[in-house]
Amino acid sequence: MTHEDEKRIPSAFAIVGGSGSGKTTLIERLIPELAKRGFKVGAVKHDAHEFEIDHPGKDSYRHKAAGAAASLIVSATKLALVADVEGLPPVESIIYSYLAHCDIVLVEGYHLSGLPKVWVRRRGVRDDHIRPDKLLAIVADEPCHSGVPCFSHGATAGIAKLIVERMAPVHRPPQQVFRLPAPRPS
Repeated sequence: MTHEDEKRIPSAFAIVGGSGSGKTTLIERLIPELAKRGFKVGAVKHDAHEFEIDHPGKDSYRHKAAGAAASLIVSATKLALVADVEGLPPVESIIYSYLAHCDIVLVEGYHLSGLPKVWVRRRGVRDDHIRPDKLLAIVADEPCHSGVPCFSHGATAGIAKLIVERMAPVHRPPQQVFRLPAPRPS
């Protein structure tokens, strides 16, 4: 059995909604609530825009700017990877590759994924682009009549309880495992 065979996929839940609906705030509240219940929690943030987590002038930025396909910055307490990718990898593949040591992963975004979803809605926030398949719950500031549990924005403990109740058993790796692209020849 190889190391890859031993890895598993933790239970993962997508927190979806329009920009400004409260997704990040909900995740910030759920992480300590789930950790308090004894779970190791990971998080993935989908960003639809180009982002830069490194800063010009810093050594790790300079490595990447010099042409490195991937650059790691590591300390005694943190590790960050900046790598070129060829298109948006499937979230299940990202979770398997980097967060298999977690029990639960909360994913902000990825509303088109096959993950169970908690749809965060807020009056006045446009969210008609969300495709709520595999809907686990709705978090809203207005009553909802959807056939799934509906919570207020402050009902963190209830949402965490539902997530724990709906955790999937550990399952096999995804069909498409995320791999960093091969370095380009010089």
